[in-house]
Order: sequence, then C-alpha cells, then structure tokens
Amino acid sequence: MKTQRPISPDDDHRVVKFRPRTSAQPPGRAAHEAADLSHYERKGEEPDDFRHRMLANLAAFAFTVALTAIGIWLALSIAELRKTQDCVLMGRRDCAQISSIPRG
Repeated sequence: MKTQRPISPDDDHRVVKFRPRTSAQPPGRAAHEAADLSHYERKGEEPDDFRHRMLANLAAFAFTVALTAIGIWLALSIAELRKTQDCVLMGRRDCAQISSIPRG
C-alpha cells in the first residue's frame, strides 16, 4: 500500500519564471524561407491568356459539378440499399421494387 505524503503549502503556490524568446523568428523556420517572391510574379511582357483561363475555370467547374452529382447519386443509392436491407431483415417479402414498363 502506498503512503501518501501531505501536501505542503509551498507546492500550491509555485511561480514559473517567464523567459521571452531571444530570436526574432519562430523556431524551426529558416531565414532563407522568407526570400523574395518576385520569381512567382507574372512577367510584364507575357500577355494575359483570358481564353485559356476561362477554359480552365470551366473545366474545373464541370469537374466539381460531376463530383457533386456522383456524390449525391451515391448517397441516395446507399440510402435505398439500406432501406431495402432493413425491410428484408424485418422478415418482409415485398421489399424489392419492381418497375414495370407501360406497354402501349
């Protein structure tokens, strides 16, 4: 069995001395990382290719719409499968939906 020592009043009130940082940069970041960003700028003599930019934006938008549609379709089909599985697990026999094509 462990013996418990009484808590002395000195343990309750300890002051931790604050030491400010001595370096101007955060730790782990080198000085060369904050270099000049001028090599990322567009050159003045290069023309702005508006048509290419708009085509890229349109392609990105179409891709986003396709991903959203696939996600919605997937969520609805999973919900339908879950509903059918719950019906079967309850012991019912009329769970499958039979689609009929009208003849005319």
